[in-house]
Amino acid sequence: MEISGKTKIVGIFGYPIEHTLSPAMHNAAFKYLGIDYCYIPFLVHPELLGDAVRAIKALNIVGVNVTIPHKENVIKYLDYVDEEAMFIGAVNTIVNANRKLSGYNTDGIGFMLSLEELNINIDDKKVLVVGAGGASRAIGYYICKRAHKLFIYGRTKEKVLRLINDLRRINDNIYLHENLDNFSEFDMIVNTTPLGLKDEDTPPFNIGLLRANQIVYDLIYKDTRLIKEAREKGCIAINGKGMLLWQGVKAFEKWTGISPPVDIMRSVLI
Repeated sequence: MEISGKTKIVGIFGYPIEHTLSPAMHNAAFKYLGIDYCYIPFLVHPELLGDAVRAIKALNIVGVNVTIPHKENVIKYLDYVDEEAMFIGAVNTIVNANRKLSGYNTDGIGFMLSLEELNINIDDKKVLVVGAGGASRAIGYYICKRAHKLFIYGRTKEKVLRLINDLRRINDNIYLHENLDNFSEFDMIVNTTPLGLKDEDTPPFNIGLLRANQIVYDLIYKDTRLIKEAREKGCIAINGKGMLLWQGVKAFEKWTGISPPVDIMRSVLI
């Protein structure tokens, strides 16, 4: 890839950022399409987030993805936040147009598109989401519109109840789940916690209680211990690479106005 004075810059803000797969995925798509863009990772310390966001305008950066730990805090620095991202309370994609920064969240739609690609329909299913943070909000926004029932478990009950109350503004099929020793009733279980990022992490619940044919989705984009052992038990086990792919596809479209080569992006992740 040759960089010139005409090259348009996009990137990702995070802390840490060394683990990100997004630059390889997006740059492969730019190269395939022959468009003059370059995707760069930016290590942004939390205390300097405001400076980094202001630099998007100053440096004429087309847009950025936003990842941990900045998705919530970045909102206050933006000129506009769309309704979905504001409801979720987190932004993962920023677009710089006419020196105005607009924030979006493509995580939830990315999650749903990853299910669609696998021909998984949740319309008649009971779904348990483990965790009540920003990722849970993003996918819960979509799940509650489709699933028969959505249950949420989290260590901090007050936080879970706040999320449930917010989501009930969309649909009232949402319930508190208080006991992770019992989840045999659920058709699908989604881990939104960071447990599994490190190989030595204890899984978020007792894998031994899983039953064959349950759908287990871990948003972490590698085969965690949870995914490996769920697969051994006969579950339909899915890691977060599909969600990463499709949230990236939607961000790509917002920055460029072009539909990206999904298969090229997927091949990089695989």
